[in-house]
Amino acid sequence: MAVSDTFYISHGSPTLSIDDTIEARQFFQSWKQKVFPQKPKSILCISAHYDTSFPTLNVVSGPNDTIYDFYGFPSSMYKLKYPAPGAPALAKRVKEALVGAGFERVEEERGRGLDHGAWVPLMFMYPEADIPVCQLSVQSRKNGTYHYNLGRALAPLKDEGVLIVASGSATHNLRTLDRGAKSIAPWALEFDNWLKDALLQGRYEDVNEYEKKAPHAKMAHPSPDHLYPLHVAMGAAGGNAKAKLIHHSWDLGTMSYASYQFTAPSPPHQSH
Repeated sequence: MAVSDTFYISHGSPTLSIDDTIEARQFFQSWKQKVFPQKPKSILCISAHYDTSFPTLNVVSGPNDTIYDFYGFPSSMYKLKYPAPGAPALAKRVKEALVGAGFERVEEERGRGLDHGAWVPLMFMYPEADIPVCQLSVQSRKNGTYHYNLGRALAPLKDEGVLIVASGSATHNLRTLDRGAKSIAPWALEFDNWLKDALLQGRYEDVNEYEKKAPHAKMAHPSPDHLYPLHVAMGAAGGNAKAKLIHHSWDLGTMSYASYQFTAPSPPHQSH
């Protein structure tokens, strides 16, 4: 069973896990009904919260631990669990694919569980926690093109039933969040609109070079870790894939929950 699509989701604040007033929560809850009804064999999650010097995979043989990589939140959040099975076979396949594509150093982290960039959205997307999950890290010292090429190396996994979910945030500047915001900050809106137009028009090269091309790039992403998962999803879908905006909402004045689906065109039917 092949999986034709890859996804970039904006996971927003960890409070998504307990706050049902956050609009994006309904989007994640409707995942299997409205977005992607097919049940994948396994899930490869590229999370902004797993940031290493070299591509690194978590290798877990039993259930994944739930990592609470956030501080000062309500105590109920630290009791949540998402014990999806680990996916050591998938980790091995990903490593093979990356090394085969020229990524010479690919590391493994044994026993590392799932960070909140993975388990918070997956908890709503696949609440049964019955699909094996493997995480792949980003390298925030590298650039967009590097991550796009990382994604290209992962493309063959889709034919093996692997769902590639890249989890970040379309805008991510924590210093600008405003609980009392009545409107969206203009810089956040401009960057978010630029990103949407570039993706929907297939200008992936511009997105790879967003730091030069996008308005307010450094304001929207003081660090690139939350955008680089997007480049992986684009690369894994392929250069002529079509992007579709599948959810859009805002929170705290500057945090965009824009999420995208990338669909590769069907191969032309051979006439005999």
